[in-house]
Amino acid sequence: MSSRRQYPFHLIEPKWQQRWEAEQTFRAWNPGEALPAAHPFAQRHGAEAMEKSAVAQGKAPPKFYILDMFPYPSGAGLHVGHPEGYTATDILARWRRALGFNVLHPMGWDSFGLPAEQYAVKTGQHPRVTTEENIRNFTRQIRSIGFSYDWTREVATTDPEYFRWTQWIFLQIYNSYFDAEKNCARPISELIIIRKSQIINESEADLRAYIDSRRLAYVSEAPVNWCPELGTVLANEEVIDGKSEVGGFPVIRKPMRQWMLRITAFAERLLADLNTIDWSDSLKEMQRNWIGRSEGAEVDFQVDGHAAKIRVFTTRPDTLFGATYMVLSPEHRLVAEITTTAQRDGVKQYQESATTKSDLERTELAKEKSGVFTGAYAINPVNGERIPIWIADYVLASYGTGAIMAVPAHDERDWEFAKKFGLLVRSVIYAPQRKVSIRTPDGEGVLLKTKATGERTLVLRDGSERAMGDFPEEAFVDCDDSCKCCNSDFLDELTAPEAKKKIARWLEQKGLGKKTINYKLRDWLFSRQRYWGEPFPIVWKRDASGNLFHEPLPESALPLLPPALDDYKPTADGQPPLARAKD
Repeated sequence: MSSRRQYPFHLIEPKWQQRWEAEQTFRAWNPGEALPAAHPFAQRHGAEAMEKSAVAQGKAPPKFYILDMFPYPSGAGLHVGHPEGYTATDILARWRRALGFNVLHPMGWDSFGLPAEQYAVKTGQHPRVTTEENIRNFTRQIRSIGFSYDWTREVATTDPEYFRWTQWIFLQIYNSYFDAEKNCARPISELIIIRKSQIINESEADLRAYIDSRRLAYVSEAPVNWCPELGTVLANEEVIDGKSEVGGFPVIRKPMRQWMLRITAFAERLLADLNTIDWSDSLKEMQRNWIGRSEGAEVDFQVDGHAAKIRVFTTRPDTLFGATYMVLSPEHRLVAEITTTAQRDGVKQYQESATTKSDLERTELAKEKSGVFTGAYAINPVNGERIPIWIADYVLASYGTGAIMAVPAHDERDWEFAKKFGLLVRSVIYAPQRKVSIRTPDGEGVLLKTKATGERTLVLRDGSERAMGDFPEEAFVDCDDSCKCCNSDFLDELTAPEAKKKIARWLEQKGLGKKTINYKLRDWLFSRQRYWGEPFPIVWKRDASGNLFHEPLPESALPLLPPALDDYKPTADGQPPLARAKD
């Protein structure tokens, strides 16, 4: 048995922690502040180190800012994982101080949100009461560990003096639009002046609709992860296997009115500015892929027997003659309108099934393709063919137009879908003199694609040849700029780049589409269904015709506090707690 004495933490730790607090050892000093002569910072750098003259002459110590992720004070205390991350940043903060830096190491509390609200629901107390109690307990625990925070810089997101500025930021975004010519945000008041000079005597409702369509913060109907039990919208990372991370309640995809931030307007600027920052090439490439710029065309498909048109975006307009069916997302606004009576029950069941899946489950993780025929047909604008319209969950309402033209001969997902449901596959691209190695039931062979007709010949290992069947063994997607069009009327024998230019001009001349640019980047959904959060500084009103519209509060009205509610649980019909607010 060891005779080594235990470290007397109960004597040493409180002694030094009390001293650190009394002398504010870890305080970050601002320019112009007077330093106590006995303070460790003054002893290291001199009492005059932060005087304005010293700062102006560049004699002040270099600054170093280190920010931790603010903890959620949503439970009875710290969990085991909290101190681990904060220990690492505290080591860094102390090391920088030892090197002579003026270190700013603040602490704060991410105290709004679902975790704090759910904890309050469980305990039966108002969220502010439980949140403030938890903050006091968290603070006591963190102080007892002895981390070197500047507690004079403590903030809580539930402090009205804090969230008045988040509301102020929202108003700046709401009252701005993106000026494409100046490549920056400009005041919405300037846009109103421009609009009024262009259209005289425009009605207030029409002017409002135009302005709202350009705001950087706007309202939209968007599919979201809705948890009826929690009464709130959840982020993708808060949903695990179709259930909420908090409580394990079922989550469905549901279109709801949401506030959105129009970050897609800045897509080109985001791409260009990547060249101005000191990041690794691999990280910049990740960002470019995330933004996902792609050039292509928007094409309109007329729905047979309906006035409606379906607009799609495609990066391969040169393959339009190979579009043999269409797919809409289950949430697409036209599904209910075009679905035939015979298909209605099947479509409705499929739509309900799709609401239980996340975007990731519907796209990257979906191994088996599924879908339902709507009974409706669209007209392919380039050849007049009637092509069936399906719904399938691998198409998302939140990406592009929520609809695709399917070219199964040259897209792997479309090919898998067409193979499963027995849909037509037409080859419209071939590679002159290119040999493509494939595996078939007869063994591995080489597929020759040498004829404009799209005729396919398979050469087996023993040298024998045989014609391929009507359905290809795989989609031909390995196409470069040397590939040529076939089975495509006026595009035949053009290379892919040539065909893209020609079909884009043809579509614009016929009024059937236009050349455009699309991005994977999506506008940011900025939801507020739960009670415990800073309210949007927006007032909803009705005009003389009864139409609902929104107006911003003046900055002088900030901060706007959450309404006083006695019951902050979801309503019985699944509406969020804020639905109980009367004013």
